[in-house]
Amino acid sequence: MVEVLGVTPGSIAERAGISAGDYIISINGEKVSDVLDYRFYLTEKKVTLSIHRGSKLFDVVIEKPMYSDIGLEFRTFLMDEKHSCRNKCIFCFIDQLPKGMRDSLYFKDDDSRLSFLTGSYVTLTNMSDEDVDRIIKMKTSPINISVQATDPELRVKMLNNKNAGKVLETMRRFADGGIEMNCQVVLCRNINDGAALDKTMRDLSELYPHVTSVSVVPAGLTKFRENLFPLTAYTPEECVRVISQVEAFAGYCLEKYGSRIFFCGDELYIKAKLPLPEEEAYEGYPQLENGVGLIRSMNEEFNDAILDLTEKELCVPRSFSIATGEAAFEFISSLIEKLKEKTDKINCCVYKIRNDFFGESITVAGLITGQDLYNQLKDKQLGDKLFLPHVMLRSDGDLFLDGMSPKELEKKLNIDIEFIKNDGYEFVSKLFGEKRKKKGRITWRNQ
Repeated sequence: MVEVLGVTPGSIAERAGISAGDYIISINGEKVSDVLDYRFYLTEKKVTLSIHRGSKLFDVVIEKPMYSDIGLEFRTFLMDEKHSCRNKCIFCFIDQLPKGMRDSLYFKDDDSRLSFLTGSYVTLTNMSDEDVDRIIKMKTSPINISVQATDPELRVKMLNNKNAGKVLETMRRFADGGIEMNCQVVLCRNINDGAALDKTMRDLSELYPHVTSVSVVPAGLTKFRENLFPLTAYTPEECVRVISQVEAFAGYCLEKYGSRIFFCGDELYIKAKLPLPEEEAYEGYPQLENGVGLIRSMNEEFNDAILDLTEKELCVPRSFSIATGEAAFEFISSLIEKLKEKTDKINCCVYKIRNDFFGESITVAGLITGQDLYNQLKDKQLGDKLFLPHVMLRSDGDLFLDGMSPKELEKKLNIDIEFIKNDGYEFVSKLFGEKRKKKGRITWRNQ
């Protein structure tokens, strides 16, 4: 049963007499407890909603186009509370946050509904058999699974949850039910790498094509790890070995299945000081949002976008600055050098921001805080505008991780700030002030 918060004026629901404060008990006889139930059972052309209003129970019959919404608003996106994580992972980033940050940053979600709706990763440890059956019934696919290891004892140790060892059993049920799965393996040095990683890759490859892609990324370790499980960062030489191991098995999968399945995160290549794979090797970038192929994708888009720069655009003097994390610094600098080869009218400084807030081992731009930006840029030449990666902001786009707003940073630095998404076309568009149309680039996904 879910409460209706509001009804869109002029909507089907308003014409049917549904009001704010009503409770939806069921649709076509199927109980409704959250957004998945609501969306799934509302797809039919003719639906019967059982409504509870005060002391009254009544039905509302609605005829509408297939899949059309009816105009109801609910208190939360899920129409329910988020399912919180029941694990105590040895690498959990939230456990490595300092005290005193926004309360929302300390909430650990592990909700399969969000995995389907927003792309977040779940561990499956808090799912009941009924939850699994519902996913299969509703075909809520793909689901993104944070695997770490398929060896039951090792996964229980890493997640500190007795239910963690059942991951392959649940994933086989999903595969039998036709559910597509994207997976990630967060590597912890001397824990789930080496032979354990070999086993994990073998086990997951056997679920292909239902397991369509797997990212292999290193655990992020902040300086706030007092009293936590002792973990240390990978050395550049160890990153080389991990990449060799994963690429070798990916090559085997390519021959056997027609897909590499397994992809290393950009961070591993950067730390290993190895060149990134060519675009074809990413097979259409199935793990882009998980930090796999971000740099290659943006580089290819950038190369396309600068081909369309006009002489008029190149002749306008431009003075600006860009700040990013250590991991992307050399890449962003290389893009600016390409632009300077096309015109001498660009005056740009690219600044590498050291992560003093979380610790220098954190090198990605998405974890740079407003205070680190201010402290390291306050005495620098910034030009007429400062460009920052959009990933530095939380999902709502209004705050840095430390709670500073972009407006506050603008005022403190006395500079206009503009944010750029991880997109080569947008990068060129923002720098030159002209929106560029994306081209139909070819990407590869072996079938």
